[in-house]
Amino acid sequence: MSNKLMKKLTLIILFNFVIHFFVNAEALPQNDENIHLGVASCASSTCHGSIVPRSSSRVLQNEYITWSRKDAHAQAYKTLLTEESKKIANKLGLKSAETAKVCLDCHSDNVASNMRGERFQIDDGIGCESCHGGAEHYIKSHTNRKVERLVNINKGLYPSDNPVKRSRLCLSCHLGNKDKFASHDIMGAGHPRLAFELDTFGLLQPLHFKVDDDYKKYKWSGDSYITWVYGQLGASLETIKLIKNKIVEQNTLFPEIALFDCHSCHHEMSDLKWTKEKGQGFKPGTIRLNDGNFKMLLAIAATTSFNDKFHQNIKAIVDSLNDKNQLVKVLDVFSEDINTLQAYIEEQSVAQRKKTTQQVLHQILKMGKKGEFSDYISAEQTVMAIDLLINALDKRATFDTEINKLFSLVDNENSFHAQDFILALNDISKRF
Repeated sequence: MSNKLMKKLTLIILFNFVIHFFVNAEALPQNDENIHLGVASCASSTCHGSIVPRSSSRVLQNEYITWSRKDAHAQAYKTLLTEESKKIANKLGLKSAETAKVCLDCHSDNVASNMRGERFQIDDGIGCESCHGGAEHYIKSHTNRKVERLVNINKGLYPSDNPVKRSRLCLSCHLGNKDKFASHDIMGAGHPRLAFELDTFGLLQPLHFKVDDDYKKYKWSGDSYITWVYGQLGASLETIKLIKNKIVEQNTLFPEIALFDCHSCHHEMSDLKWTKEKGQGFKPGTIRLNDGNFKMLLAIAATTSFNDKFHQNIKAIVDSLNDKNQLVKVLDVFSEDINTLQAYIEEQSVAQRKKTTQQVLHQILKMGKKGEFSDYISAEQTVMAIDLLINALDKRATFDTEINKLFSLVDNENSFHAQDFILALNDISKRF
């Protein structure tokens, strides 16, 4: 083995260790050990509460106004007060949605009572410290230009610019983790099915920061393609953890069905959905895993030497669903391979990523034409991916009509038709 290859493999192994240690060991803001002072502590007009953005500061200083007036996260707690939420809580036997931990964990900054400052209010919803961490120790120093960013991070500021950690943070609510999860019981009571994609969902929210030269100097920044890749890697890793926690480790009669494809069961008995193409390795009657993110990984891996490995991993998961011991082994191998792919992508240059963007898009279209996204959840992920990848290639205007059609086809999961979706992907492929 050459010294160059040995050095590269050593770096990959070291990177995997760092990712495993820091990403898994670092507490998310809701579980950090710092007092959460409350949104009011950030809302002063001389801090983040300016009516208009300011150019004399490193930050815009109107972050509070942007959040409170335009960001859906500010309304998260208020959602719990609606009639729909009251009905869900009643069906679940909860006293009220706005006081139930299972609801507050994702609809507010639900830190322990002894970690709440004097100005903290639970009804602020998903506020500043929900994402940036308890401000007890960094609230004064983070405004000082002379204080390095790493110092503030060590004081509790969550590095939400880091795509790996941002992905894990967002997914803790938009997918769930071992501590909080929109279970099948919750969805059965009326809670909407969760869907998420890091780049698309990030762009849908009003930005309260500006990615200028100053931002790039101190923080991570990347285009839609690489943000999407990190999001898919993160979602797949978190899904693997959930499968372990909710299916392997729980000795219940039924596994956590929310981790499976809803439409495997939720259709009319006369609507016989299974075909060889749609089955994709599953035999008739099988409840399919919710594997939309895994499918996107296959497209990403297809441009690398990991292609065969990832296909083998996903097939092995399917084959091991009835053997918990074997399933754990398979999931562990898959996790390691995802981390190694992440290390490989981290080493790519901007020029390589630009080339890869087009290759991944072609792979998604190729898979789509073969019917590999015939289930609704995969189709939903596919549409968001195609939209951002075409946008990253500066061809959004050229394909505006086709992309709008794709979005209309996945607008309603109850009226989704796989064949129409395949034909629409064919139309884009022919013109690309």
